Amino acid sequence: MKGILFYIFSAFNRVITLLPLKILYGFSPLFYFTLCHLIKYRKTVVMKNLRNAFPEKTEEELRAISKKFYRHLSDLFIEVLKLQHLKVSEIKERCKLLNPEVLDKIKAEGRSTIVVFGHYANWEWIISLPLSIKYRTIMVYKPLTNKYFDRYFHKFRSQYGIELAPMSRIVRILYQYEGEGINTLVGLVSDQTPPKKEIRYWTKFLNQDTPVYLGIEKLSHKFNMTVVFFHIDKIRRGYYEIRPEIITDEPSGLKPYELTEKHVGMLEEQIRRRPELWMWSHRRWKRKKPEGA
Repeated sequence: MKGILFYIFSAFNRVITLLPLKILYGFSPLFYFTLCHLIKYRKTVVMKNLRNAFPEKTEEELRAISKKFYRHLSDLFIEVLKLQHLKVSEIKERCKLLNPEVLDKIKAEGRSTIVVFGHYANWEWIISLPLSIKYRTIMVYKPLTNKYFDRYFHKFRSQYGIELAPMSRIVRILYQYEGEGINTLVGLVSDQTPPKKEIRYWTKFLNQDTPVYLGIEKLSHKFNMTVVFFHIDKIRRGYYEIRPEIITDEPSGLKPYELTEKHVGMLEEQIRRRPELWMWSHRRWKRKKPEGA
């Protein structure tokens, strides 16, 4: 059944997404109405997350953010589906890396890099990075349980030269490239929730106790990698800019968890500026901090 549903989706999507983005955006109001008002997709989760994150805001202000979020989510859905048909020239125009010389300088110094970003704006279009930089670029991802959709997303996410690696294999891959003298750029999403058995650290994020992965801190120490935060901004519908900012080029000189606190704080600051661009529908706070943790 999973295979049948996938092939129906794939055939429908392949035909529909041949249309230009400006036409596809015409479906966005329908998606918005369906998600926000008809099926009310995770609306309880969205409002609960917003209330906890912004206790200083009124219900009216929170509902306004919620509506903007669903409009952005509707556009994002279209943009992700369109990826398989986006030409190189179009993705480079729509997702621009500002100041690529920041990353070029790090590579010229013979250093590998970790870039950190959240589920913010359009993080999926970051797969176009190899078109703008000289690094061997790897994105760490979580394989989907549905093998059909996993292969589908793997195919279009790697179309511009990104190498995809499960977290379970990233250390082995980095050792291999280090042995071959190849500098790498590794992309990591910082706001995923660790499984309960893997939680090792809690922090305050958006006014709430939040478990975070320590992979960024561990990898940067193990391989002496420069760590860079990606500020992503939505300029207008379908156009995004990425601005890299170095968090540290000496990770071993930081105190334990200092790097984690820095990149979590930078993401929170970005979200507070334009909250509608973050994925409030994620059940980010489903884990509760135990006493004494």
